[in-house]
Amino acid sequence: MMTVEYSDDLVRSLEWNEHIQTRPGMYIGKLGDGSSQDDGIYVLIKEILDNSIDEFVMGNGRRIDVTIEERKVSIRDYGRGIPLGKVVDCVAKINTGAKYDSKVFKKSVGLNGVGAKAVNALSSCFVAQSVRDGKTKVVEFSGGIITREDKLADTTERDGTLISFVPDTKFFGNFHFIPEYVEKLLWNYVFLNNGLSIYYNGERFFAKNGLHDLLERNINGGALYPIIHLKEGDLEFAFTHMSNQYGEEYHSFVNGQNTTQGGTHQAAFREAIVKTIREFYKKDFDPGDVRASIVVALSIKVQEPIFESQTKTKLGSQYLEPDGQTIRNYVTDIVKRNLDNYLHMNSATADTIYQKILSSEKERKDIAGIKKLARESVKKASLHNKKLRDCRVHYNTSGDRRLETTLFITEGDSASGSITKSRDVNTQAVFSLKGKPLNSYGMTKKIVYQNEEFNLLQAALNIDEDLENLRYNNIVVATDADVDGMHIRLLLLTFFLQFYPDLVKAGHLYILQTPLFRVRNKKDTIYCYSEEERIGALKKLGVNPEITRFKGLGEISPDEFKHFIGSSMRLDPVILKKGQALGDMLSFYMGKNTPDRQTFIIDNLKYEEVM
Repeated sequence: MMTVEYSDDLVRSLEWNEHIQTRPGMYIGKLGDGSSQDDGIYVLIKEILDNSIDEFVMGNGRRIDVTIEERKVSIRDYGRGIPLGKVVDCVAKINTGAKYDSKVFKKSVGLNGVGAKAVNALSSCFVAQSVRDGKTKVVEFSGGIITREDKLADTTERDGTLISFVPDTKFFGNFHFIPEYVEKLLWNYVFLNNGLSIYYNGERFFAKNGLHDLLERNINGGALYPIIHLKEGDLEFAFTHMSNQYGEEYHSFVNGQNTTQGGTHQAAFREAIVKTIREFYKKDFDPGDVRASIVVALSIKVQEPIFESQTKTKLGSQYLEPDGQTIRNYVTDIVKRNLDNYLHMNSATADTIYQKILSSEKERKDIAGIKKLARESVKKASLHNKKLRDCRVHYNTSGDRRLETTLFITEGDSASGSITKSRDVNTQAVFSLKGKPLNSYGMTKKIVYQNEEFNLLQAALNIDEDLENLRYNNIVVATDADVDGMHIRLLLLTFFLQFYPDLVKAGHLYILQTPLFRVRNKKDTIYCYSEEERIGALKKLGVNPEITRFKGLGEISPDEFKHFIGSSMRLDPVILKKGQALGDMLSFYMGKNTPDRQTFIIDNLKYEEVM
């Protein structure tokens, strides 16, 4: 093996924008095309919004305007505006900003002077305008390089900052913004900032009751008792138990940042609620029984928080502020004092919680023996050989949560074989179904352990206890686009929605799009995912191209399949929209074949003639 001499010529210094462009993952996590809510294009929006939110928190401006026109994002706040002599530095000079001084920005989200610069470097067009005291300054960039800088000018506009940007397709490919993901981001900001109005393409986002409104918006029926909403000092929390779902579901925040992976504040809350409940009822309940089916919204403000990455999805701080009280003790004291008082004053709710814990305890004991046998059967089934072709790294890898880790769930040997041969063995795994899975609608979680296929799938995902140890960030249902394939999709969606709705709500579940047609001539090959794309390909390639209609995944060779599960992979996220009552939806589609459903099917039948 030939080695290259380590010399002066090999050492180079990158410009600030080159470093961001070379290592974007250090700054915004994964890139992506917008299919996933943790894709980079949403992080870019968040980075700019965080700066506007910090202005609001410091008492400057009660309104933010957000506009998205196709691929162009514009964010206008009405705060103090960037100091006019520092506009370029604040958006194009790394480690420059006012947030290093906690006197100017207390308990802010943006701490490292990086966010706006990352957006600038990863945008094909980035425009920053500051308005301050009747003067305005406009600077335009492309890829972090100045293309236009206007002189100071007079203006009658209100003070504040306007940032417009277009993410660069060089990094984000053929990206698109999914409105539901943008709306969720904006709703979280107004839930956490009372008095703030955000206008998104003209629609007002506003909330009066903080985290109470957040939970109300995220649960669609099934709450066992009125939402408990308490706050003191820098901590606010709201929760209820659900009658129609399993597991635990958390919406946790630090200084307004959605910590989707939790952290020290969430761990402290999970401990605190068990301790408080045990002491109130004077019973040594199992922690899992106390927290089973709980839905929680949690927000804490921390001075100079330490996050585990630039994307700030997990809090690592142990202390509330430098040299101050531990977060664990602070959360425990407030939860215990306030929740204990609440339960004493609301006996009906206290009784409902007690009965729910007893019910969870009974169900846990009923399936304890089955779970033990199921875990033994997983070992005997030789999981890695029988069902799962695993990858080398996982989402729950300590210290390095790999966002690109993916599990494809597919049916049939031929389809599984094609994906297995063409996948990235480092980050992509394949789980093979032997046929149509069981319709689990209306069944209890006991069936997850009694049914071999469900038991093996649960073990592969590692979600027996909770989502903390989920092994794959993306769970992708990969079935044929025919009637049988659609039925398998429905059965799998029923399984996840019935027993792991928090997994779906957290944005981990997707449907894989695969091409319906291949259109090619001697020079070019175009894969088409719809009839419209096929017509466009015929126009582009001219006369008499070869057209192949793919009827199933097994017909696509491994050499071709690698194009559909690589960087250009198309995924449809499974999104639960506001107003969709989960129980009613599952009952309608997966319950008894009622006259209403028969009428729905007849009214929505389509006939398509494929040429």
